[in-house]
Amino acid sequence: MKPLLLASLLCLAIGSGACARNDDMTDARNHLIEQIESEVRMTARELGVSGLDPRVADALRRVPRERFVPESERHLAYRNHPLPIGGGQTISQPYIVAIMSQLLAVGPGDRVFELGTGSGYQAAVLAALGVEVYSVEIVPELAARAAATLAELGEDKVRVRAGDGWLGWPEAAPFDGIVVTAAAPALPRHLIDQLKPNGRLVIPLGGADSIQQLALFEKDADGRLQRRNLIDVRFVPVTGSMAP
Repeated sequence: MKPLLLASLLCLAIGSGACARNDDMTDARNHLIEQIESEVRMTARELGVSGLDPRVADALRRVPRERFVPESERHLAYRNHPLPIGGGQTISQPYIVAIMSQLLAVGPGDRVFELGTGSGYQAAVLAALGVEVYSVEIVPELAARAAATLAELGEDKVRVRAGDGWLGWPEAAPFDGIVVTAAAPALPRHLIDQLKPNGRLVIPLGGADSIQQLALFEKDADGRLQRRNLIDVRFVPVTGSMAP
């Protein structure tokens, strides 16, 4: 059966209203990706990229962001800004999710550790790139909700657990990439040790009341770190053992 005919039959089965809502979400998602592409072009020099990686754009297109925000916020899911998700935490701005995913420079078969699962959206985007993700969230309720959402979407490349992410996930290390989704005062030694040679770590550095810097660390074959400061950002502060 042809895809268009199948889609038409599904619309008849579930009602035209549901299909209209799905079309609205698809249009909103595509418009958001256009906004992200424009913003990446404007910050390309600072990020050291030529534009948004088509693989990342495709991953964003395939992940339904509306499923990762509270129902009361779903009408805002495709606005290019962060949204509250409970527990004093937020789902990051889509542009930030896009560039952090791209800066990791990972792909199918790679393994990434994520500190701060939040709603699970960043992990889902990485999984859509073919990456195996190990994610730790310090708020148990958020960890459980993220795991449930990912399971509902049939995502089997992401493992989520509640705990202190600054300890990493030693039994799954070393990682090809590490992404930290909360602002930290310093780079934690545990995570550096769990990064593979030639791996990349992306982290916002700075305090809650100061200008934070999105930084990219690359670990060379001898274990030395090279740091590059990218752009000013605003993240919620880290909690747990590395909290100030």
